[in-house]
Amino acid sequence: MTEDRKTQLAQNLAQVEERISAACAKAGRPRDEVTLIVVTKTYPASDVRLLAELGVRQVAENRDQEAAPKAAECADLPLTWHFVGQLQTNKVRSAAGYAGIVQSVDRSRLVTALAKEAVRAERELGCLIQVALDAESGVRGERGGVAPDGVAPLAEQIAGAQGLRLDGVMTVAPLAGPYAGRELAAFERLMEISSDLRGNHPAANMVSAGMSADLEEAVAAGATHVRVGTAVLGVRPRLR
Repeated sequence: MTEDRKTQLAQNLAQVEERISAACAKAGRPRDEVTLIVVTKTYPASDVRLLAELGVRQVAENRDQEAAPKAAECADLPLTWHFVGQLQTNKVRSAAGYAGIVQSVDRSRLVTALAKEAVRAERELGCLIQVALDAESGVRGERGGVAPDGVAPLAEQIAGAQGLRLDGVMTVAPLAGPYAGRELAAFERLMEISSDLRGNHPAANMVSAGMSADLEEAVAAGATHVRVGTAVLGVRPRLR
């Protein structure tokens, strides 16, 4: 069974690799400019182990109660864990123990909590500011994230916080608002926000955008990281 699953994952990874390579070629970008992060939510640690055997080094989870035991089970593997879901402050201590990068930083209170726990754990946590392209000024997005005008102040707070490293920005293609159904335009807007951010924070050059359905648009816009789950692991079982 494990060998069958490994073969299936290898085939899926190869197909995703072809898609990323083709998108890079079309955009005139070198393939090594784009990093694949495999989103392993709802799939077992055994799949993470198989992915590691197949060369995957970056994995992502969106719920701490699932991520923490899985990361512990895979602690011997050379992986970077990305936290991509909405992170409640009461889960920060746990997430700071295994996450290398938190991609969903979207409020001041979360920055304070992350900094405190990173220092306590004697770790440096990478942070991406999640940008909500469907949010008005001062409001959080439907799927988390800070409105575009909230990026600069949050960036200053992260950059000045002990234990944290400002790595860049992330977005999820919005389901509502002016960018609904316009993934390429949404990701191009994120690139503009990233460019503004790099004006003051040159090292914050990571741009995480695009998932299984829209990774080509993300690569075309200039994303440095794509987050792919279903296309690698298969359609998720419905959560009961």
